[in-house]
Amino acid sequence: MGLPALEFSDCYLDSPQFRDRLKSHELELDKTNKFIKELIKDGKALIQALKNLSTAKRKFAESLNEFKFQCIGDAETDDEICIAKSLQEFAGVLQNLEDERTRMIENADDVLIMPLERFRKEQISAAKEAKKKYDKETEKYCAVLEKHLSLSAKKKEAHLHEADSQVDHVRQHFYEVSLEYVFKVQEVQERKMFDFVEPLLAFLQGLFTYYHHGYELAKDFNHFKTDLTISIQNTRNRFESTRSEVECLMRKMKENPHEHKSISHDTMEGYLFVQEKRSFVSTWVKHYCTYHREPKRVTMVLFDQKSGGKVGEEESFTLKSCTRRKTDSIEKRFCFDVEAVDRPGVITMQALSEEDRRLWMEAMDGREPVRCQVAQLDVVGFNVVKKFIYAVETRGIDEQGLYRIVGVNSRVQKLLGLAMDPKTCADVELDSTEWEIKTITSAIKYYLRMLPAPLMTYQYQRSFIKAAKLDNQEARITEIHSIIHRLPEKNRQMLDLLTKHLANVASHHQQNLMTVANLGVVFGPTLLRPQEETVAAIMDIKFQNIVVEILIENHERVSQTVSCGPANLQLNLQPRRKSAESKAPSCSERPLTLFHTPTHTQKGRQEHNSLFTTHTLLRCSKLQSYSSLTRSCCSSFLELPLPDPGELSSTTLISRKARALYACKAEHISELSFIAGTVFENVHPSREPGWLEGILDGRKGLIPENYVEFL
Repeated sequence: MGLPALEFSDCYLDSPQFRDRLKSHELELDKTNKFIKELIKDGKALIQALKNLSTAKRKFAESLNEFKFQCIGDAETDDEICIAKSLQEFAGVLQNLEDERTRMIENADDVLIMPLERFRKEQISAAKEAKKKYDKETEKYCAVLEKHLSLSAKKKEAHLHEADSQVDHVRQHFYEVSLEYVFKVQEVQERKMFDFVEPLLAFLQGLFTYYHHGYELAKDFNHFKTDLTISIQNTRNRFESTRSEVECLMRKMKENPHEHKSISHDTMEGYLFVQEKRSFVSTWVKHYCTYHREPKRVTMVLFDQKSGGKVGEEESFTLKSCTRRKTDSIEKRFCFDVEAVDRPGVITMQALSEEDRRLWMEAMDGREPVRCQVAQLDVVGFNVVKKFIYAVETRGIDEQGLYRIVGVNSRVQKLLGLAMDPKTCADVELDSTEWEIKTITSAIKYYLRMLPAPLMTYQYQRSFIKAAKLDNQEARITEIHSIIHRLPEKNRQMLDLLTKHLANVASHHQQNLMTVANLGVVFGPTLLRPQEETVAAIMDIKFQNIVVEILIENHERVSQTVSCGPANLQLNLQPRRKSAESKAPSCSERPLTLFHTPTHTQKGRQEHNSLFTTHTLLRCSKLQSYSSLTRSCCSSFLELPLPDPGELSSTTLISRKARALYACKAEHISELSFIAGTVFENVHPSREPGWLEGILDGRKGLIPENYVEFL
């Protein structure tokens, strides 16, 4: 088998197969280099031996020439003369042979040794220098690429563009060095066919010329010599004609590398960084991946570009789906998720660039992520939430950390997208093990966050916060109750559905560890998110949590309608019509009892009665007698003024204690280390999202929000 051809287009893929082919050329050059070194060594030994032989033959010829036959008598016969003269003739022949040998030996260095040395030093050594440069640029490119791909997507756009340009520059230089190295390797492989074979032929030709007695041998060798001479000449001619074309192609690929990449529509291959989750940390490991569209088969192998060797065994799986990762869902850039038919879970991969990700997604028929920003309080939204709640209450109401433990973002978005799509909602089976409880609970929270406005509306956000800041607990409940009944009908019904469910979750807190306080922490920022992110809004997060706690603890009371009359000032609690049944809702059922919209007159009366009763109760604490209260209540409720916000007292912050549910080891000086069961003092929300601040053994620090429960 001959050496495989090295295609310039392979320089851009830099695949393991290309490295294997390149390595076979390098091994052949090493063999050639060793062979030439041995040949030079043996050639020098042969030349030295020839010199020694020449010296011995000259001495032998001189001896023959000096020897004189002496015949008996005063005359010699012709035979004797011939015999006596033969030694001088032998000496003359040998002397002539050694004169020719001397010329051959003197030319041996020029004919054999120097060309071989020149080929080894100029061609093979140049190839080795090119390899050193290629290896150096490979290591540099890999290091720059890994550093570049570790950049956070949250960096400034200008910084990211500058980093992209730098990587493109290094990548371009790496490709150029790779092309030049491949060009040099192939040039040396072809040059060796004549650059060191031709000197050997010349040397042998000198030997044959020298050996007059080897005329027959030279004659027998003549046809081979002729064939070889022709072959060498033909090789030289072909090399001269193709070298210019190859050099021209190399220049074209340097100028327009993208036009010459070998990309197949049926196959995609290249390097990808695959996210691997180990314990509580994630690592990104570089694999060389190949995808064949027809069998939808993905193959991955760990491969070290720097060393040029495989690190692990090959893995493969059948592709099920491919989805682009949204920028705000992960810190890494150029990411996409793939799901396999024959292996569980989602595999997150990072491409080398935006263009590289596009090519992979095109090959894998990738999809854009589900855009849940279109979530609305409509029939579909209600039915989806009812269906999710039913699944949680029937499958995982006792699961520890319910609503605190989050699901995989891509799985959450996929579930929500399937459930909200009329074409696929009927196929979503929430009672199967395909969907984890944490995925379903995260989908509920994700739906609420994706509403155009928070469920408790921007309009009443400040009103709820002020209510939570009231000193008296009963006053808080009454005011929150009043504001709830000012919400739009759809918002109130969804809130009723949700708080009833959360009250059920809290009733199982002994099993799921989700107390009312924990649920308030989870849902407060979602249901009462501010319109703008400000420091003041961050400081109000704790009061958002209190509002949600009150809604959960007083669900049945808050969900009632309110009425007031002259003869009865107590709350007349009338149960509202239930919108959720005891069965799992279908995405296609008509919500006949979901949106009860009263007539204009009824609606106006309900709102006035609610306002009247609420504000009357707020003033009751300031009235001194029942009679005065009756007069105030019965005079004319339409003229009753709203309470002055200035009359409400400011909130007094109360330190709260919390207990650790899990152990945690600090990874930063600002964090606290603790074991399960540790009790913290003065625990309150931190400016860092997902963290709390607290005091442990006199030291203040950060605590993971989902590691503790409030006492």
